Amino acid sequence: MKIKLYQDDIPKNLKLGKIVAIDTEAMGLNHKRDRLCLVQLSNGNKTCHLVKINDVSKKPDNLLKILKNNNILKIFHYARFDVGILNFTYGINIQNIYCTKISSKLSRTFTDKHGYKDLCLELLNKKINKNEQTSDWGTKKITSAQQRYAATDVLYLHELRIKLNEILKREKRIEIAQACFNFIEHRVKLDLSGWPDLDIFKH
Repeated sequence: MKIKLYQDDIPKNLKLGKIVAIDTEAMGLNHKRDRLCLVQLSNGNKTCHLVKINDVSKKPDNLLKILKNNNILKIFHYARFDVGILNFTYGINIQNIYCTKISSKLSRTFTDKHGYKDLCLELLNKKINKNEQTSDWGTKKITSAQQRYAATDVLYLHELRIKLNEILKREKRIEIAQACFNFIEHRVKLDLSGWPDLDIFKH
């Protein structure tokens, strides 16, 4: 695994291809309270690009071009959070989304283990260390351990997508999965508008 760390934006000439794995780190899980601190990207070639966000008032124009490009498929694990905090921070509507957590819940109905760590172990036989998950991401300089952890969170998303799609297709659930991915942008709007926990489809 190769890690490249940037401050506040990616290089203008960085080419990541048509399928990009994306993750974020923040000060917490509340979009309106906890600021975005890091954005991780990978095109599946074992290189992970980390963008340290030190000032959320500065727009990372090169990064935003990728996020707003509807021709690029963006792979997330639990896209609802990442898309939500990117939407709240930069006012962007991210589309063409694939979520490995949703895919797992729709395809692997024999288990309740749908975390990234669980998927990597069970589908790829890769052990993930999550020790840095709750560390302080708001510092200006992040440690090498934090960098490795953050990079690992996007390292295997391409492979997981392939494995999960095989099960979704086998169980004839690929269309409903795509419908759920398409709905994420609207689920995020509900979250940010004050309906984070309410199931609006419930009686």
